[in-house]
Amino acid sequence: MKKHLVIFVCLFLSHVTRSQIADQKTYLADIQAIMKTEWPKNRTVNLVFHGHSVPAGYFKTPTVNTLGAYPFQVLQALKKTYPLAVINLINTSIGGENSISGAKRFDEEVLMHRPDLLFIDYVLNDRGPGLEKAKAAWEEMIQKALAKNIKVILLTASPDQRVPISDSSSVLDQHGEQVKAMAQKYHIGFVDSYGLFRNQVNQGVPLPELMSQVNHPNERGHALISQAIVEFFTP
Repeated sequence: MKKHLVIFVCLFLSHVTRSQIADQKTYLADIQAIMKTEWPKNRTVNLVFHGHSVPAGYFKTPTVNTLGAYPFQVLQALKKTYPLAVINLINTSIGGENSISGAKRFDEEVLMHRPDLLFIDYVLNDRGPGLEKAKAAWEEMIQKALAKNIKVILLTASPDQRVPISDSSSVLDQHGEQVKAMAQKYHIGFVDSYGLFRNQVNQGVPLPELMSQVNHPNERGHALISQAIVEFFTP
């Protein structure tokens, strides 16, 4: 009887552990170790950003501010912290795309780059296909990445000013909660971009000051996201 109880408790604890978002302080420890390694024992670290117009760098359409968008901001910050690292930033994002389209080209345009770390950012455009189809697409990409031992960080949306950011039941929040649940299910990384913008607004920052147009952040807005990502790499 005691033996069966011990087995049950172990299985329960294992399930609970797997059902948590990855620990920000330890999740990328192996990648950090590579980034600290000196030549000639080091190797290139591939960071792949997969998503829509925001990670692609669109500010006020059709202007693409690659160097001001959060993927490049992340690269700049990491190079300050890890001067010995060879970091390859690969951006597979496409403006206007949703996760269903992103999943269709995932094998040929994402996995072929052999990412060490993959970022997925599609919530803003997943309002079209809806929660169910978006979940299936996200899970397909997550499962394929994990099968190849790729670390994954999921992001919620940056704002769309047509959606009141104070409304915690909005469609963007619903998709955000779904993304968070997937991060918990697969025990992977999670950045609540939408929550970061909401916190700024709650602290008195007008949302337009963080935006370049109705649905694209400016550099200040992108910095909120990049800073949250960089925290995963804090030594």
